[in-house]
Amino acid sequence: MLTNYAEVITIRRRMDIGKILVPISGNHVDAEVIRMACGLAEDTSASVYAVYVIEVERSLPVDASLGEQSARAEEILSRAEAIAHEYGYEIDTGLLQAREAGPAIIGEAIEGCADLIVMGVAYRRRLGMFDIGNTTSHVLKEAPCHVVLYRAAASSGERA
Repeated sequence: MLTNYAEVITIRRRMDIGKILVPISGNHVDAEVIRMACGLAEDTSASVYAVYVIEVERSLPVDASLGEQSARAEEILSRAEAIAHEYGYEIDTGLLQAREAGPAIIGEAIEGCADLIVMGVAYRRRLGMFDIGNTTSHVLKEAPCHVVLYRAAASSGERA
């Protein structure tokens, strides 16, 4: 168990981080995940690449033009850039279209030679239990690199 900030810094240095991939989804967790990634990048001189994945329905070609969804994705990526800029950090962003987000994130991590994936998950319950969802589960199982997962706090009504 980590007991102090110095131990956290030591562990980060041992990770040898050069590139951080940050999958974002447009929820309230994105801001904290971007801040966390920028903090890690600053400590290690790493680059940060935020990516948004549009999941394309199977009835459409994977490269279909999805104007409304693409516009929303661009807004989300712009917000991520603005958050990073507030902290004096420049990030790269990208938009992917895929059938499922999990495999697309893993593919991007492999292709981009990511050393770390920093992703967030909102607190949600399904069938009375906390659920991380299919995308997060896939990334945790298949990632070729380190993964840091940020889970948002549960509201008082969600803990019951």
